[in-house]
Amino acid sequence: MPLDGRDGRELLLRNFRPQSKLVVAEHPRNAAAFPVIDVHTHFHYRLRGNDQALDDFVGLMDRNRIAVCVSLDGKLGGQLSAHLEWLWPKYKNRFAVFANVDWRGEAPTDDPAAWACHRPGFAERTAEELAEAVGRGVCGLKVFKQFGLGYRNPDGTLIEIDDPRWDPIWAKCGELGIPVIIHTADPAAFFDPIDETNERWEELSRHPDWSFHGDQFPSRQELLEARNRVIARHPKTQFIGAHIANNPEDLATVAKWLDTYPNLWIEPASRIGELGRQPFTAREFLIRYADRLLFGTDGPWPETRVRLYWRFFETHDESFPYSEKVPPPQGMWQIHGVNLPPDVLKKLYYENAEKLIPGIAERLQWYRENTPAMSDETPQSDSEEKQNQSRTNR
Repeated sequence: MPLDGRDGRELLLRNFRPQSKLVVAEHPRNAAAFPVIDVHTHFHYRLRGNDQALDDFVGLMDRNRIAVCVSLDGKLGGQLSAHLEWLWPKYKNRFAVFANVDWRGEAPTDDPAAWACHRPGFAERTAEELAEAVGRGVCGLKVFKQFGLGYRNPDGTLIEIDDPRWDPIWAKCGELGIPVIIHTADPAAFFDPIDETNERWEELSRHPDWSFHGDQFPSRQELLEARNRVIARHPKTQFIGAHIANNPEDLATVAKWLDTYPNLWIEPASRIGELGRQPFTAREFLIRYADRLLFGTDGPWPETRVRLYWRFFETHDESFPYSEKVPPPQGMWQIHGVNLPPDVLKKLYYENAEKLIPGIAERLQWYRENTPAMSDETPQSDSEEKQNQSRTNR
């Protein structure tokens, strides 16, 4: 018999699909209040060169007031060239691209001793490749979480984030005037035992490979501290801490980092699920650090999820989902909106990105000139006009 909780049977957590009985006001948003620069997207890894999917998503961008997406998938070498050749012939004004370090080169994944990053002069060569990429229009560098959690030295140990061998790369980004967006570590629960106390047990039971608990991995604190040492060592380079510097569970600590490192910025990609369960703390934090915020989604996502970002940032709605997926992907809870003031929304959505990322201001200007209906006037959603109350059905 299935453990589905019916007719007196026990219920497996993986089969739990609660439907809220709350009756609360709903103000879904059909578009962002202002033009948006999404600084965290993965068009190569999610769409894999599919022309129709790209066209479809540009339509979604138009409907939702997303002026520009920054694709973070330009691995130096052939992937970067192919990515530019796919995105830019039709949509150069709608997509900016960040490069990635090619740590492995052509060597096998299971033979780190042969990886390109362990050859003499690797960091200097990578710095030169970055300069060439910037000459082609690339406007930043993305560092993935495998840096610290997956990439290995010849002896099998994990490469350390603050290894001085890589300093020429970070320094070159400062010289070139491009930011580094860095994903370090992962959610706090991923470093805890997968047991009855883990708040992400349901998620980790489906994805046990997402767990970084155990002696074979550095602690989360060690990883974040190593990243911060790099930021401190390179004050002329601007760093974007992806996913609220990957510590949205502890905004007080993120605040200390922002106070300590003036060259650190943050963005909320795939973390409104964390921010939205602490709406009072999150709102105060986001307003206080409005000058250091960028907007990101980790997409491209379905339109339902994209619009949940507008609802989270622009309304004070209570108890709504942060994802279209059932079960939700990052915690069995719902979120509450933070209703940011217009001046903060502008900084979050586009003003800070204009200042920080080369080429964004020009693309945003093109968008405004070629999309006259999408001025900075705040749109009003149908639900706001009706101001109705409806039953939420999760």
